[in-house]
Amino acid sequence: MAVIVIACLGISNTGKLTAQAGVMLLHCSCGAVEACIAAIRPTASLEVAVRHADRILVLDGCADCCGKKKVRALGVEPHLHIVATGCGIEKNGMAKPRFDEIERLSAAVLEAIRE
Repeated sequence: MAVIVIACLGISNTGKLTAQAGVMLLHCSCGAVEACIAAIRPTASLEVAVRHADRILVLDGCADCCGKKKVRALGVEPHLHIVATGCGIEKNGMAKPRFDEIERLSAAVLEAIRE
């Protein structure tokens, strides 16, 4: 059963990280991730995506949980929720995400999907 990832896509390093991890997952998950959708998309298009998803994983950058809040505002509870800072990634302003951080977050998503 494929998962749709809803990524927060904030402006901080952890927000940028969710987008980059989402792209990596699309290419490296062997079909486990069907799509990666920005939580900042217009509400109507986001609602269509989550209503037709088998499983939803919200990928937030930090404890603000903007992605999860957006999905819940649609009346949908995500099946899985991962926060980058909860995976040991430090939020440090506008820095660019490092490749090792992208790999770490992608691995956490794959592990959660496969459980």
